[in-house]
Amino acid sequence: MEMDPQVNVLGGALEACSNDPVTGFFRDGHCNTCAADAGSHTVCAVMTEEFLAYSKYVGNDLSSPRPEFNFAGLKAGDKWCVCAGRFLQAHDEGCAPQVNLQATHTRALEIVPMETLRQYAVE
Repeated sequence: MEMDPQVNVLGGALEACSNDPVTGFFRDGHCNTCAADAGSHTVCAVMTEEFLAYSKYVGNDLSSPRPEFNFAGLKAGDKWCVCAGRFLQAHDEGCAPQVNLQATHTRALEIVPMETLRQYAVE
């Protein structure tokens, strides 16, 4: 799998999203992506209780521990590379989390408009 260039939505170098817990499609701490990343795990989101509950409700439980995958489960305040489509869906439902634009991959813009991402920017 060849990784796409590491560029964020602002046009700069892609910053790390989280190394604790380690996130990303490649589990390298960054919201890197490639052609094999069908979900486009490109949005660096700051988890909230509301978003975690929403994600679980729509079928992606990010808060429950999964020891078989060495995953402790996410809690409010954790940063995680979420699927761009799921972020947009949460926005449409009124429960999108904040976003670190410097750590959000430019490929997220194929799904989420920049103006929408800016609404949730933590900067």
